[in-house]
Amino acid sequence: NGQLIASYGETDNIDTTSLASLAAGNIAATGGLAQLIGEKEFSILFHEGERDNLHISIVGQRGILVVIFDERSSLGLVRLRVKKGSDELANVFTKISEKVEKGIGGEGFESPFAEITDDDIDALFS
Repeated sequence: NGQLIASYGETDNIDTTSLASLAAGNIAATGGLAQLIGEKEFSILFHEGERDNLHISIVGQRGILVVIFDERSSLGLVRLRVKKGSDELANVFTKISEKVEKGIGGEGFESPFAEITDDDIDALFS
């Protein structure tokens, strides 16, 4: 849904919130393209720029990993490291889902946002 979970590295000059939203939109648009040609999805996207490149991948059907890199790294190296990192993240997402389904500590899991009402949101932004 475009919510930034974390950022790392030289991101001071990047609006990471916008980057997360746009990457999610990019994945959604590419999903539409995939359906048009009969594919399930395109799980990896690559954008090459003059200075920087973007490698965008779907992780465990739950997240999107965006890697920004320049000429100091090769696409092959980025793909190799993203594959390893994606597998590890997918395992983390699976474990979290299992805990949520079972209930943490034997109790049902309730979202920390469950108590927030539409009135609370309206009051916050009014």
